[in-house]
Amino acid sequence: MFFYLSKKIAIPNNVKLKCISWNKDQGFIACGGEDGLLKVLKLETQTDDAKLRGLAAPSNLSMNQTLEGHSGSVQVVTWNEQYQKLTTSDQNGLIIVWMLYKGSWYEEMINNRNKSVVRSMSWNADGQKICIVYEDGAVIVGSVDGNRIWGKDLKGIQLCHVAWSADSKILLFGMANGEIHIYDNQGNFIMKMKLNCLVNVTGAVSIAGIHWYHGTEGYVEPHCPCLAICFDNGRCQIMRHENDQNPVLIDSGMYVVSIQWNHTGSVLAVAGSQKAITQDKDVNTVQFYTPFGEHLGTLKIPGKQMSALSWEGGGLKIALAVDSFIYFANIRPDYKWGYCSNTVVYAYTRPDRPEYCVIFWDTKNNEKYVKYVKSLISITTCGDFCILATKADENHPQFVLVLCNSIGTPLDPKYIDLVPLFVTMTKTHVIAASKEAFYTWQYRVAKKLTALEINQITRSRKEGRERIYHVDDTPSGSVDGVLDYSKAIQSRESGTIQRYSLPNVGLIQKYSLDCRAYQLSLNCNSSRLAIIDISGVLTFFDLDARVTDSTGQQVIGELLKLERKDVWDMKWAKDNPDLFAMMEKTRMYVFRNLDPEEPIQTSGYICNFEDLEIKSVLLDEILKNPEYPDKDYIINFEIRSLRDSRALIEKVGIEDASQFIEDNPHPRLWRLLAEAALQKLDLHTAEQAFVRCKDYQGIKFVKRLGNLQSESMKQAEVAAYFGRFEEAERMYLDMDRRDLAIGLRLKLGDWFRVLQLLKTGSGDADDSLLEQAHNAIGDYFADRQKWLNAVQYYVQGRNQERLAECYYMLEDYEGLENLANSLPENHKLLPEIAQMFVRAGMCEQAVTAFLKCNQPKAAVDTCVHLNRWNKAVELAKSHNMKEIGSLLARYASHLLEKNKILDAIELYRKASYFYDAAKLMFKIADEEAKKRTKPLRVKKLYVLSALLIEQYHEQMKNAQRGKVKGKSSEATSALAGLLEEEVLSTTSRFTDNAWRGAEAYHFFILAQRQLYEGYVDNALKTALHLRDYEDIIPAVEIYSLLALCACASRAFGTCSKAFIKLESLETLSSEQKQQYENLALEIFTKHTPKDNRKSELDSFLEGGEGKLPTCVATGKPVTEYQFWTCSVCKHCVLAQEISNYNFCPLCHSAVG
Repeated sequence: MFFYLSKKIAIPNNVKLKCISWNKDQGFIACGGEDGLLKVLKLETQTDDAKLRGLAAPSNLSMNQTLEGHSGSVQVVTWNEQYQKLTTSDQNGLIIVWMLYKGSWYEEMINNRNKSVVRSMSWNADGQKICIVYEDGAVIVGSVDGNRIWGKDLKGIQLCHVAWSADSKILLFGMANGEIHIYDNQGNFIMKMKLNCLVNVTGAVSIAGIHWYHGTEGYVEPHCPCLAICFDNGRCQIMRHENDQNPVLIDSGMYVVSIQWNHTGSVLAVAGSQKAITQDKDVNTVQFYTPFGEHLGTLKIPGKQMSALSWEGGGLKIALAVDSFIYFANIRPDYKWGYCSNTVVYAYTRPDRPEYCVIFWDTKNNEKYVKYVKSLISITTCGDFCILATKADENHPQFVLVLCNSIGTPLDPKYIDLVPLFVTMTKTHVIAASKEAFYTWQYRVAKKLTALEINQITRSRKEGRERIYHVDDTPSGSVDGVLDYSKAIQSRESGTIQRYSLPNVGLIQKYSLDCRAYQLSLNCNSSRLAIIDISGVLTFFDLDARVTDSTGQQVIGELLKLERKDVWDMKWAKDNPDLFAMMEKTRMYVFRNLDPEEPIQTSGYICNFEDLEIKSVLLDEILKNPEYPDKDYIINFEIRSLRDSRALIEKVGIEDASQFIEDNPHPRLWRLLAEAALQKLDLHTAEQAFVRCKDYQGIKFVKRLGNLQSESMKQAEVAAYFGRFEEAERMYLDMDRRDLAIGLRLKLGDWFRVLQLLKTGSGDADDSLLEQAHNAIGDYFADRQKWLNAVQYYVQGRNQERLAECYYMLEDYEGLENLANSLPENHKLLPEIAQMFVRAGMCEQAVTAFLKCNQPKAAVDTCVHLNRWNKAVELAKSHNMKEIGSLLARYASHLLEKNKILDAIELYRKASYFYDAAKLMFKIADEEAKKRTKPLRVKKLYVLSALLIEQYHEQMKNAQRGKVKGKSSEATSALAGLLEEEVLSTTSRFTDNAWRGAEAYHFFILAQRQLYEGYVDNALKTALHLRDYEDIIPAVEIYSLLALCACASRAFGTCSKAFIKLESLETLSSEQKQQYENLALEIFTKHTPKDNRKSELDSFLEGGEGKLPTCVATGKPVTEYQFWTCSVCKHCVLAQEISNYNFCPLCHSAVG
């Protein structure tokens, strides 16, 4: 960091200044002095030259207003930036609040306690409250609109300073005796502050300044010290918060009058005076420190007595009140920045984030890439790469060197244990140095390598690519800056310079200097070293010169005569060891062989110096609004020989210019000549010049021009060569060579223009080119995700692949479907489109696409994936796929898991797996029966099961019929079918007699219906059938119904048997059995247990009825020859009964 005095303003009548304050937002400077002096000034840069920006621009006073109102000497001035108010007070205790109205300052409020004098005033961070402290211990907190919020008298205490915390919850009061007390924002005492910096200090001390940085621009790093307290004896402590037990301690070694943080809290300025060793009088001095107490530099100021200092809002200037003058010093901050391959890399802090924000700004395309980096130490660049040095972790002492490319992509991080205070890099090596050691790393990046380079790399890999070296045997000395090209140079605080060779790192030479180097820079052939010391003096050292010293001995290395002061940046030319550019105050000087050219006014930092051009960047301007860098902030300067050559070519002619360049040769000048000769079509001179600057492409181009016949054609080619494409195209079109114009635009990739040119002409030969152009424009829009525009062009370019992609991105599934329909069968794009539909969950469309490209398996998989099992089964069947069984099993188990048994049955039924469907159906029917659900529902379930079994039988017969070919009769095939069926179904009971369950519940319901309708005999006969179905209906139900029917039909013998059966049932509890016995006793005491109509019942009771079928309508045995048989369930109904029915009473199929 460098500083130098830049301006001095005298106060009229030599009135001594007491205080000064610079408004950080609007730039007003208020200064107060003796005899009621109060002035408001404003410095503004007025320049018409766009290149003259920032510090380089001349600054004039745009405001110089004297504010009348104070009579005594003005002692305190403080700004409220948020509300544009100025608060001032004088030695009589008068406080005035000033406001800006129409460009001038006027009194707004006045307050005078008449008791004591105001020692300090402070606005809080948001400008809402002001705290005023008086010498007699009175404290007043007021609001911005002039109302008093609270007041307090601190008895017996002399106050002299006040400061708010960033969150306005804490107030610090500084006492005249040097103590600092902490209060809350309501005026309640909390505690005394521990002042570590005053340990072992004797005698009276007073506070020189308290400044608490409020974090408005973010912090240098998380938990950064921000509260600075300084005493007049030069002792200072910087704390993280008001209770910090471990503050940063500084002893500035001078008498301090004032302190202030800069706008980002990264630099603390401490102003005061120091005893000079050589002179009797004190020297006014400003010391600059980091928040961690590191000393950044010293600025000496003329004059007798300095009284105050204040930073400018951007941190680039500092105002100092000395006697009756205001001195301005320019600050050249140590920005964290670098320049690699047209990219400016710079870092800044933001209030909303704890990390550094690093921006990679590509100045060529004006694109920027942002990266957030924690605890950034430095940025170093070289070639196409940059190194970000950071702390690994707050709690861990390791550090990281991250190799990044020019868009901020990390390529290779290296963890190291030494503190990278100084980092430099070449195209092959990175060197980081701490105070006592240095680390070298030969980095590699992926690129095309020649065989020779590959050999070198494999060799170096064996030897190891990272090493650490100690700086050697002078432990007190320490390394202080490193920069290198083919050799490493290291400088030490003691003034020793050590020179090493790379890549094997051998110490070649030691030199001694009598200065403390701050920045070192080697020229391109490592023959000279430029040194900028900590006070901004630039000197040069010839590393190879052999000279005889005063003792007569020959030594290597000589300090050159040139010396420049106030230098803050310098850069050697990359292609000439004698050329360099340097920044001195606000001027840039270019030196050739240590002779300066005339200076250029600028305050830019030098990025690059090659080809006789200097690229400079106005970092000050960029960092005012770092998120939006402007191309205007990059400035290119041409050095004199380039300007002279250009002037010669323009004014005198190519011949004389050629002679001048011959005398002062440089490839850049030869190229300039070649280009000028080309413009004039002087091909001979152009070719010679291209040869001199070794431009092979240029030579080829001149040869090609020589072969062209037409002059206008040559001119068009030259225009294209110089990038004047519009002009070249116009010339081609004037020559009626549309093809060449199109060719030119094709080379440039300007497809929009190609399309325009194609459309203006005629001819069908351009169809393929037209398609190509449409597709290229489609690609252009697709790359920018403007899918709608892309679709229009892809449609015209018939690019179905990209069209599908666009439809998909637009979620235009209708368009995608139409596209799929328009494609021919087995088109290679169909599976892709089908997959798009799958991803969108559109089963029908996906299946259609898969079938169209003959992938039924994929179609089935899609249906399974999207849970469209019925569709899957349908497809598997229609395409005779083998794995349909496993597919069904999977789906059925999926449905059964979710307890969707009926859905599983439906699935099996649709897939003609009747056997499995019937199994599940029987299971449901059995479960429902157990639940004692309505008998009719249970009967229906059994009927359904039976119908499924019938379908299964039919299926088996048909299958056998298909198998048996030739003359075999139908009977044989049916028999074979039944045999196969027998093998399959031996395990289950329900295939033997599928209708048993249905019959059981049918007769159970019929008996009860007959009983209730009064047909008691019929009911008894029907009930008697139920005895065969004890395995389906619980016995207790059957015999209870039988007993009831028998009793009603007065067949007490049957009734008695039913009771006996009931009483012997094991499933009943003893209580239930007892109830049956009691009931039997009651019945049979009244009626004899004999059947009255024995003859009719005999046939039933003897069990001879098994030979006769039973009528399902009445429950009677079918004794006649004429009866009706159902075609579905094969059950009989008496002929006279069937006329009453339209449907079979059992299975409900139509009576045909």
